[in-house]
Amino acid sequence: MDNNRVYVFDTTLRDGEQVPGCQLTTVEKIIVAKELEALGVDVIEAGFPISSPGDFQSVVEISKAVSEPVICALTRANTADIDAAASALQYAKRKRIHTGIGSSDMHIKYKFNSTREAILERAKEAVKYARKFVDDVEFYAEDAGRADNEYLARMVEAVIAAGATVVNIPDTNGYCLPEQYGAKIKYLMDNVSNIDKAIISVHCHNDLGLATANTIAGVINGARQVECTINGIGERAGNTSLEEVAMILKTHHALGYTTGINSKKIYEISNLVSNMMRMPVQPNKAIVGRNAFAHSSGIHQDGVLKHRENYEILNPEDIGLQSNSIILTARSGRHALKHHLERLGYKIDKINLDEVYTRFLEMADSKKEITDHDLQTLMGDGNKDHYDDNKGIKVTLLQVVCGDPLRPMATVKLKVNGEEKEASSAGNGPVNATINAIHEIIKDKISIDEFSIQAMHGGSEDVSKVNMRVLHDGKSYYGFGYSTDIVNASVHAYVDALNKIY
Repeated sequence: MDNNRVYVFDTTLRDGEQVPGCQLTTVEKIIVAKELEALGVDVIEAGFPISSPGDFQSVVEISKAVSEPVICALTRANTADIDAAASALQYAKRKRIHTGIGSSDMHIKYKFNSTREAILERAKEAVKYARKFVDDVEFYAEDAGRADNEYLARMVEAVIAAGATVVNIPDTNGYCLPEQYGAKIKYLMDNVSNIDKAIISVHCHNDLGLATANTIAGVINGARQVECTINGIGERAGNTSLEEVAMILKTHHALGYTTGINSKKIYEISNLVSNMMRMPVQPNKAIVGRNAFAHSSGIHQDGVLKHRENYEILNPEDIGLQSNSIILTARSGRHALKHHLERLGYKIDKINLDEVYTRFLEMADSKKEITDHDLQTLMGDGNKDHYDDNKGIKVTLLQVVCGDPLRPMATVKLKVNGEEKEASSAGNGPVNATINAIHEIIKDKISIDEFSIQAMHGGSEDVSKVNMRVLHDGKSYYGFGYSTDIVNASVHAYVDALNKIY
């Protein structure tokens, strides 16, 4: 094993999905899992099979859909949990059972009402039982951050002897300081006689804002697996952020560590997880926040334009962004807008610049500052071929009449593979009327399975993002739309889904 290789264990679909309001369907989990595979994670923790039929089925389906990463299922230290995990993992090409129990005196006394020795026996028996089903067993010593180091070392040595291939040392409550956590990992490396027979993993929570710092401290002191989530989502204040750890290890070459992460996929999957889990990324979030590469200060703008590294230690292209953001405002002219659109890769000869500029001014008046992400929002779905008039479906006109007591009516013009078509229809609301009019044109009724609206940054005049899932011939397709007008955003999300179908 390469001693400088750090394995990335992603728990977005397990620990991350435990956040209230962030639950995903099985189909959505498969979409995220495939993107995690493309990102290059080594392990995907797909769920906690015994917790619910939905979680069990998600582990089954992810196991079928993903082939490269190890698929991991969480259990407690009992046979029923382990049986469920083994059954859910039956289709996985590479499988791991993740079992464990509390290791701190706090958990032993107040959670399990037990003793250190009894807990130690349960830990060993759980690992031995899991090894009957899989060759790869990870053991978690819950609340290791507050555990006595001598007892923790005994537990780690015992579970490795019982067959654990990976041992997870969680700072479950985000309690440790980086120096303390690093020292804890070093103590285990120095005092566990069979430590070379397993990989030590770090799983840190962010209750005090130290999850990433603790994770890096763990790696420096000998851990070789990091447990993370996309955007740092997770219980309470969240987990270690995958993108932060990946870019720290990539940026600090002197540390000498490598991962299998394709960093150019980071921004894309960050947006996907944010959209699907309906959990916006805070603007100042490291690496993936919308302000992470934005410069509004005149001094900073001047410095960046002269030499990027004056104010940027990361290259935005390394995470999948086209460039940094020199902020546009409502006082910017057409030439400045054209320059930024060309820089982002849009085909100016396919764009009605006057029409785009009018919409740009409306957005700038309500938002004050326009970033690269806002420009992509303004242009729709960011697809560089989106404006080829002879390809796919494009909305050229949308008129809606509604109010009380008027019945909502919509007129829609679509350009379908270069041919313009028009239809009008009524509905029980403006969005429904518009969708009905589209059905009149395409002669194919596509059912909407999920529909959600999210304000991009807040405020009644802000840009809205619509996420839509539609069903066609038994398959699901996702569409995304953006506009200051909710009906317009909904129509573009629906048309985006249609283009993926056809």
